Amino acid sequence: MAKPILLTVDDEPQVLNAVERDLRRHFRGDYRIVKAGSGREALDAVRQLQERGDQIALFLADQRMPDMTGTDFLAQARKYFPDARKVLLTAYADTQAAIDSINSVGLDYYLMKPWDPPEQNLYPVLDDLLGDWLRTVPPTFDGIRVAGTLWSPKSHDVKDFLARNRIPYLWQDIELDETARQSVDRVNNGEHRLPVVFFPDGSTLIEPDTRLLAEKVGLRTQATQPFYDLVIVGAGPAGLGAAVYGASEGLRTLMIDKEATGGQAGTSSRIENYLGFPNGISGGDLAHRAASQAARLGAEILTAQSVTNIRAEDPYRYVVLSDGTEVGAKAVIIATGVTVKRLDAPGVERLTGAGVYYGAALTEAANYTGQHLFVVGGANSAGQGAMFFSRFAKQVTMLVRGEGLQASLSQYLIDQIAATPNIDVRTRAQVSAAHGNDRLDALTLSTSQGEAEISEIVPAGALFLFIGAVPHSGMVAGLIARNSAGFIPTGQELIVDGKKPEGWRLKRDPFPLETSVPGIFAAGDIRQSAVRRVASAVGEGANAVSQVHQYLKTV
Repeated sequence: MAKPILLTVDDEPQVLNAVERDLRRHFRGDYRIVKAGSGREALDAVRQLQERGDQIALFLADQRMPDMTGTDFLAQARKYFPDARKVLLTAYADTQAAIDSINSVGLDYYLMKPWDPPEQNLYPVLDDLLGDWLRTVPPTFDGIRVAGTLWSPKSHDVKDFLARNRIPYLWQDIELDETARQSVDRVNNGEHRLPVVFFPDGSTLIEPDTRLLAEKVGLRTQATQPFYDLVIVGAGPAGLGAAVYGASEGLRTLMIDKEATGGQAGTSSRIENYLGFPNGISGGDLAHRAASQAARLGAEILTAQSVTNIRAEDPYRYVVLSDGTEVGAKAVIIATGVTVKRLDAPGVERLTGAGVYYGAALTEAANYTGQHLFVVGGANSAGQGAMFFSRFAKQVTMLVRGEGLQASLSQYLIDQIAATPNIDVRTRAQVSAAHGNDRLDALTLSTSQGEAEISEIVPAGALFLFIGAVPHSGMVAGLIARNSAGFIPTGQELIVDGKKPEGWRLKRDPFPLETSVPGIFAAGDIRQSAVRRVASAVGEGANAVSQVHQYLKTV
């Protein structure tokens, strides 16, 4: 954590240097010393320090300065650091100035020049004041600050990216935090651009894209080598399983993901049926452990990089990244998984990120404490989301199009939901529209009752959507076979009427997880016949590596 600051201001350079010297001699172990030659210079420093998230513990200001008196400086400076202790310093017996300062700015002490010896006249006074400050002022957060509004979609995206990548940050809502709003206004130069990300080094990013943000926080976005034994596209459970086993078995392994490790499973608040965790584990924790394991074994992990295309130039495969760079490999595993299907209803797209969210959106749950939340979907991800939101919300309503949860939800989740008093389930129900100006405030719900359909408008704090799966397979369009929905068939699924896939020139059949192009494999939810469970995806990732080894023996 950064040391708090003692700021001293005096218009006489010799006096200023003497004060700085004495302060450093006694306080440099616990405090940083900042000096300024005028009140205006000092105020500029105060503003910059506040924007950086620094703490000022004490102001030591000369009273008689030509451009601004010490009292005037303290009156303005305390607006930024109201808890800092305030000391005036003067060569004159100016009793009236002291009285005025005590009354106008709450002066803590009045010191006469010269203060020699400081051991007698300076240090005891400041020690007492700083001791009191330390007892009464909690330390500030010394890290990344994200300032925006709850209703800003880009603010949500930044928070979600940092949270999923385990980057600590402090959220500051400028509608509630006046100091944060002022900091945002200063760096925005009058424009309304959100969020603003403040870093401990004093730098800022305004409306950053994920790759720029990733680079700033120290995540790897560029491959260190031009060629690998194995490139894995996607860092969900299947990709992580492949990375762990690929790296552990001596393959030079690169894993690439456009957001964060964990994929859709990484947003799960609680996975209760994963082997070896009797008390359950969050998807984020499971992903973090797996990523750390893969990295320790030697796998290289790229974040905030999208794969736009994959091409084959026998005997090698090439992955094209969104920034135009290419990475070569002997084999590729596609583990890109699926994303939540978009809801085509009036108002939903416009309010996405401003009360409407796809997936669990764990970073937003606490912001809706005491409100009525709605969850659309009947699969495990929806059930896990509802259970998590129930910790904060006054009421959680699950909207299910079918007759109940039994057909799509694990029994343990059905039992948990039934036992949670603030979760109710509405069957044969769907969202027909979302309402609100800059934020969600109501939903139109449609419920089927026999042949009739009843619509009603209900107040809503937030809407979380878990409504089906859309595969991420666009990067292999035209290269490998896909079904009509975009999922990738593998192995025997490619053999139709005893015929191998078009363009297959090898005598052998495709391996069980191999696509229609030799050396390109698919694992996890992206596969046509995948069992959509975390454990199954991890197993497929590991199995795909075994088949990669078999393939490499043939090329």
